[in-house]
Amino acid sequence: MKRLVVLGGGESGVGAAVLAKKQGMDVWLSDMGHIKPKYVEMLNRYDISWEDGGHTEEKILNADEIVKSPGIPDTAPLVSKAIGLGIPIISEIELAGRYTDAKMVCITGSNGKTTTTLLTYHILKQAGLNVGLAGNVGNSLALQVATDPHDVYVIELSSFQLDNMYDFKANIAVLLNITPDHLDRYDYKMENYAAAKFRIMRNQTKDDSFIYWEDDPIIARQLQHIDTEARLLPFADRDDERCAAYIKDGIMCFDVDGQPWQIPTGELSLVGRHNMYNSMAAGLSASLLHIKKDVIRHALADFQAVEHRLEYAGTVDGVRYINDSKATNVNACWYALESMTEPVVLILGGVDKGNDYTEIEHLVKEKVRAIVCLGKDNAKLHSFFDGKVPVVTDASSMAECVDKCRQLATAGSTVLLSPCCASFDLFRNMEDRGDQFKALVKSMMNK
Repeated sequence: MKRLVVLGGGESGVGAAVLAKKQGMDVWLSDMGHIKPKYVEMLNRYDISWEDGGHTEEKILNADEIVKSPGIPDTAPLVSKAIGLGIPIISEIELAGRYTDAKMVCITGSNGKTTTTLLTYHILKQAGLNVGLAGNVGNSLALQVATDPHDVYVIELSSFQLDNMYDFKANIAVLLNITPDHLDRYDYKMENYAAAKFRIMRNQTKDDSFIYWEDDPIIARQLQHIDTEARLLPFADRDDERCAAYIKDGIMCFDVDGQPWQIPTGELSLVGRHNMYNSMAAGLSASLLHIKKDVIRHALADFQAVEHRLEYAGTVDGVRYINDSKATNVNACWYALESMTEPVVLILGGVDKGNDYTEIEHLVKEKVRAIVCLGKDNAKLHSFFDGKVPVVTDASSMAECVDKCRQLATAGSTVLLSPCCASFDLFRNMEDRGDQFKALVKSMMNK
């Protein structure tokens, strides 16, 4: 009997354990932290052996194969030992792909992948397909394959998940963009991070498709060195009829398999340049799956925006408050600032992942009137932004931050939480950061 060890007792790890158990494997799950009660209940229900609060080394290093949570780096001591012993280490996505022949629509990119994943899922759901939502959103792919199988899956994939995928194949692969992010996991080398993103094309054949942003310089450079049989479908936010999707005179145009269709950009539910890319990528994916044009148009027009991504939180004293907590890298903040039409009080800070703030420097100088640095260590932010905007100040809690923003903002301006950084210094996660921001704005509105 094959022995499979799962490291990590969250959504992906428990899903992998359930699938392996249903496939008749000897399964052991181990988590350094504490497993949530809902996952404990699931493990016990499927009679899966587990531990939390630490790792029992001898029970892990006797594995035939290890499924590793995406959040655990290869440099973790136990993982390094397993690699040294030659134990194969895979992702939950890799495991799930072995036990389904469903079509896979896989979406990655430094920014926009959650929105594009949810938008694509929304279109396919509207079309009546038996579709599952997986990866960084929805339930784990492995759990769905084990307990609730679908004909098609729309999967959001981070670079961490792609790192440990080997035989898995995307029928439709989407790469939205590549900008510096998570460089701390890739030896601070952009080429390593880009290579991880391009693993989404791995194993694609002539029957598969690769959708990508035509004007991303890193994607263009990387494509020159890739030999693939996959069909290439670029998109661009300009008039370029060589692309499978493009913008012409305010019209979003698509042309797949000689079946052109259009939608005015003013009818799209999502606004801003970055959302043009997301809408084109989702529209192309749906077109490849032969969804009717009217269904795609309608779904693109009535989709609800993603929480924590340029989410309107409320207006207080004539000042708009925007929650963009999901902006955990510099490029995501660039898109947020690019869409602002009013003077901005900008909230930055958190765990820096090797950020280069020069990308947003010109937008900050043009649009930002004050910066509130929200984090335990704001030295790098001060070093870069001091003297470039009238006010740069600090806050050590969200309550203090919002109070300072209220003092600094004037009627007709916007307070924008778009931190450029991870949230783990002061918050449980980026959702907690955004939720605290929204709750404080709501409290101000109710006074």
